[in-house]
Amino acid sequence: MTHQGTREKGKPALALVVAIAVLMTACGGSSGRIGDSKPVADQPAEPPPDFGPNVTIFTPAMAVADINAKLQGVAAQSTGFDGKRHAIYFMPGTYGSAAGQSDPATATGHVDSPVGVNMTVQGLGAAPTDVTINGNLRAGVAGQPALSTFWRSLANMTINPIQADEPAHTMRWNTSQASPLRRLNVAGNLDLAGGIAFGNFIANSRVAGEVRSAFSWEEDRKPAVTGGVEGGQAQYYTRDSEIGSWQGRSANIVMSGVVGAPATQFAPGDKTSLASTPLSREAPHLYHDGKNYRVFVPSPRTDARGVSWGMTARDGTSLPMSTFHIAKPGDSAATLNGALAQGRNLLLTPGVYTIDRPIRVTRANAVVMGMGLATLTPTDGTAAVLVDDVPGVILSSFMVDANTKRSDVLVQVGPRGASKGKSSDPTTLHDIFIRIGGSYAGMATTSLEINQNDVLVDHAWLWRADHGNPDTVGWDINLADHGMIVNGANVTALALFAEHYQKTQVLWNANGGRTIFMECEPPYDPPSQARWMNSMGNTAENGYPCYEVAGDVTSHEATGLISWTFFRAPPPTVIYARSAIKAPVAPGVRFTNTSAGKVFGSGGFEHVFNDIGGPVDASGPASFVVGLAALRQVPVFPTAP
Repeated sequence: MTHQGTREKGKPALALVVAIAVLMTACGGSSGRIGDSKPVADQPAEPPPDFGPNVTIFTPAMAVADINAKLQGVAAQSTGFDGKRHAIYFMPGTYGSAAGQSDPATATGHVDSPVGVNMTVQGLGAAPTDVTINGNLRAGVAGQPALSTFWRSLANMTINPIQADEPAHTMRWNTSQASPLRRLNVAGNLDLAGGIAFGNFIANSRVAGEVRSAFSWEEDRKPAVTGGVEGGQAQYYTRDSEIGSWQGRSANIVMSGVVGAPATQFAPGDKTSLASTPLSREAPHLYHDGKNYRVFVPSPRTDARGVSWGMTARDGTSLPMSTFHIAKPGDSAATLNGALAQGRNLLLTPGVYTIDRPIRVTRANAVVMGMGLATLTPTDGTAAVLVDDVPGVILSSFMVDANTKRSDVLVQVGPRGASKGKSSDPTTLHDIFIRIGGSYAGMATTSLEINQNDVLVDHAWLWRADHGNPDTVGWDINLADHGMIVNGANVTALALFAEHYQKTQVLWNANGGRTIFMECEPPYDPPSQARWMNSMGNTAENGYPCYEVAGDVTSHEATGLISWTFFRAPPPTVIYARSAIKAPVAPGVRFTNTSAGKVFGSGGFEHVFNDIGGPVDASGPASFVVGLAALRQVPVFPTAP
């Protein structure tokens, strides 16, 4: 629970005030210059695109009261498991009054709305500084858990935070999975807490003040330490960003390429900080150049550190809307494939696309991009998306829902045996959320299969649902074996979330793989141990691992992985997984800062790695995080002989 009384109100540090003033007038670009970020709009104005009824575009001329009414109405529309989707965009300009920023309880005339489920909000400027929101676009409620606060996003704007139930200059974004923050400029503090939550992702963002994930260690019960335990994030991943500071202690906080990140402190501790991100790429975004709408597709970066807001030719490619088919939910798969075959990209406007065959991407550098969490659901047991063996394809910002006829795979990148990926132009997946169950009694053997080499996964949540619409979840209902299988060499995964699959959650069969941050949970619902056994020839072991590297792999790197058990079978049934992670003991295989925990329920993990070390169950080790039954940390695997 968040104890509001433990926070200091109305006392912004001088450094924060100065930083806010700088950020409110600063420019974008890879070095913070707007001059680098605004391409010359030398094309004639085109008729505005028809984005359909589920897209709302605000302009600064609109009344703030009308903007708030629309935002709040959209935020309340969806249950999360229905067909409602919506995208909100803000044209360049300033919205709301900043008059109450130092005393938000008295503020009026500011932007004030939650961002609801199946709702995305984005600025249409070339740089985040082109759209300024005086107010808040928040998520989560103070003192309430956010364990099911999913499927929303906020991107490409400056927030001057004004929120009545937060301290001055602070906005709350208390969510769990599939709720990314990208390309944000927060001229104040960002509160990720408010109620217990299970992790999220920030990329390419600048926070002038403090990022707060809450204090939740047993030690924090001592008032002299932090003033008390709060509900907050169990884990989080932030990359290629800039922050004033990070306050909070939980189980697994991972940062790479973050200016201002705290130092690594692990076992004991919860922080992993990498100086840079070895390979990253920002998600494409829609913007308006003063005359026309365009989509900017950033180039990949190596050893990235800090924000990248530039939009020069060096930074990426700006695509006119004439290169896109603007899809509507009524479009058939044949229509979508026809547009791709003609050399066009796809912009999926918000809604649910019921398709009777896969979307086939056969052209290098093609872009398939969603608005408002557009959702593909295959009705005939096929894949939703098949990418040919071509490099540089971008899949971004959409969902896939398995349907009632079982699919072998839902998203396949490269056919089996693919070999034409490029390290300099990787096929990239941004914010891809795949769901088995919840909306439908869906079934799919594998959610994501990567066969092409040098692919980059930049945030994915692969989820076999544990709740949803009636009769859509259950051990014998939403059948799903694997979240992700990697058969391609040199694949990188950043911000990987995989949960509740009935066999191995993530299986890596190729060399050169690399993962920075994973959160994983085995299925909650095995009815008995006998029904959850990993048969291997003449032998069998209890359950399946969260993350497995095949025995013949000789090179693999992973850092900041955490796995949790919460087996719900009632007593006297006890469920165990043999290990959280299976991997060969080889010189080229290395895991750092790995954790395995038990939330509640029966059983747990017998080991963290393979058959090495002690269990994570009721016998311990006792968790240093309040509310978790057990937690074991492994700084390095394999250990030196």
